[in-house]
Amino acid sequence: ETKKKKKKVPQTRGEVEIRQKMTVEELAQAMGKDIDHIYEALLYTDINLDSVEPDSILREDHIKMIIQKSGMKYKSAKLKEEKERKNTDAVKRQVGNCSFLPPADPAVLTPRPPVVTILGHVDHGKTTLLDSLRKTQVASMEAGGITQHIGAFIVHMPSGEKITFLDTPGHAAFSAMRARGTNVTDIVILVVAAEDGVMQQTIESIQHAKNAGVPLILAINKCDKPEADPERVKKELLAHDVVCEEFGGDVQAVNISALKGENLMVLAEATVALAEMLELKADATGLVEGTVIESRKDKGKGPLTTAIIQRGTLRKGCVLVAGKTWAKVRFLFDENGKAMDAASPGIPVEIMGWKDSPSAGDEILEVESEQRAQEVVAWRTYVEQQEKMKEDLEVIEAKQKEHRLEYEKQQQKLAHLTWRQRKAVLYKANRHLMFSRPKERTEMDENTLSLIVKGDVDGSVEAILNILDSYDCEDECKLDIVYFGMGDISENDISLAESFNGVILGFSVKASESIKKLADKKGIKIKLHNVIYKLIEDLKDELNSRMPPTVVETTIGEASVLDTFSVTVGKNKIPVAGCRVHKGLLDRKMKFKLIRNRDVIWKGCLSSLKHHKDDVQVIKTGMDCGLSLDKNLEFSIGDEIICYEEKEVQQTTSWDPGF
Repeated sequence: ETKKKKKKVPQTRGEVEIRQKMTVEELAQAMGKDIDHIYEALLYTDINLDSVEPDSILREDHIKMIIQKSGMKYKSAKLKEEKERKNTDAVKRQVGNCSFLPPADPAVLTPRPPVVTILGHVDHGKTTLLDSLRKTQVASMEAGGITQHIGAFIVHMPSGEKITFLDTPGHAAFSAMRARGTNVTDIVILVVAAEDGVMQQTIESIQHAKNAGVPLILAINKCDKPEADPERVKKELLAHDVVCEEFGGDVQAVNISALKGENLMVLAEATVALAEMLELKADATGLVEGTVIESRKDKGKGPLTTAIIQRGTLRKGCVLVAGKTWAKVRFLFDENGKAMDAASPGIPVEIMGWKDSPSAGDEILEVESEQRAQEVVAWRTYVEQQEKMKEDLEVIEAKQKEHRLEYEKQQQKLAHLTWRQRKAVLYKANRHLMFSRPKERTEMDENTLSLIVKGDVDGSVEAILNILDSYDCEDECKLDIVYFGMGDISENDISLAESFNGVILGFSVKASESIKKLADKKGIKIKLHNVIYKLIEDLKDELNSRMPPTVVETTIGEASVLDTFSVTVGKNKIPVAGCRVHKGLLDRKMKFKLIRNRDVIWKGCLSSLKHHKDDVQVIKTGMDCGLSLDKNLEFSIGDEIICYEEKEVQQTTSWDPGF
């Protein structure tokens, strides 16, 4: 009988099992109390309640103190030794650079098409060039072929060669993707406008290519314009170690006009020639390896990713992992949405069958089975959690340390009291915090701009977030990103914007009529853009409108007090100053201030302004006047009286996103 009972109640009344790194929530559960009870106990400690959330980790001495304060006892739980988790990550196959691995057998290597990225400065014509290259293909296949961008496409040469073009949006914003994406790229086409020459992002693009060790081909665009000067461009590039063939270097330069479609095939042939020199080959056998170029969500097909295969041949039914998600390939599509049976290296392919959208730039690896895929994803998620916990702990410790110093200062002030009195003082001082602990943060500061960011594909959202990361004017107006995601504007976004009083930013996405009407009704701004820097400019305007106007004082006139006397009105004596205006004019309607020894003593309005004995509105330079203030102040000779007006000026944000 007793044995049974013992099993049922391992915890005797009032004894709490504690272990290291308990959170507020876990402690509350272990004690059988609610969270507020823990907060109340924490008032006796040096913890800053504002920084405590239910998932904050408590220090051991605090845990013990809380339990004692609550009239309970504690015992340490038997530590379950956390087993080191076995690393179950998937990695690339080793290529034969290790001494004991045979190099990839030359017999299995087959030629593959080159993968080309187009880089260059804003507005130099990258997008136009991509569109023109695409059009050359559409015409040769069927009219109206391409319906959507999948992030990459193939150009078929008359001679039978293929070239794969990535259309990563080229902009400073996307350098994150470029920096990750250039390892997919074999050749970079650098677009420079013939009339502008080398610009900031041209130089950045050259750096990207150099860092990745990728050869360049120079495309001098807009050569159809009268002010075009291709020779100047080539000379400017010499300064950046890009030496064209005519100067004895190895960079091919092609003069093109993307708009008119001139010389595009010459550019393509130059690319093929360079690719032949590079002897691009790939191993089309074994497990698949690749890179995600873009990912998007499709209403009917679920998450889709565009990938470029780097090794192996991708077929239906393969199991892939990328980032923290996996896929069993259900369908493969080419860039025109046609189903494919297999994709070989260097060919862009759209993959359907993902459980969730991976990020652009993630590595795709094929694994043996679905179970193995789940293992890999579980491991990666676990590693990320561990990292996050470590970071959180560091932040918490830093905050606690800062707080402890403050606490010690406070303790020194109370040193003459007994510890009970001290605790009582602390409790009283902190008690209001307890009741004012906000349950929900609904009221946002006046000066906070809440954003909901939506993009068409993962790469764009990431790029926008990267730019927003560079926002450094928190003191002027806070930026708070409430939510970000892919896909068109939904009702959910509207309701979020409503509850946070926020603005919706959409990049290359749509909002249906019903959504627009709903937003209008609720007074929510939806800003949709297809060009990233227009989007950012719009955001800057929005930030400007949120900033409080500054008041600027402009001086209209100055006068000095030469004499003082007083006038009796009824029973009151009113001090009057005899002044001479030595600059500008005094206007009775405006505001005035009195300055003595460079200090402003008074600001306000005049109660009277007289010239000789007449009441006047305005006194001009060189004239004498008598004036009295709306407050009984004694004047002294030598005081300055300044007439000024106040204007509200709209501030502008000092944030510079870099373009």
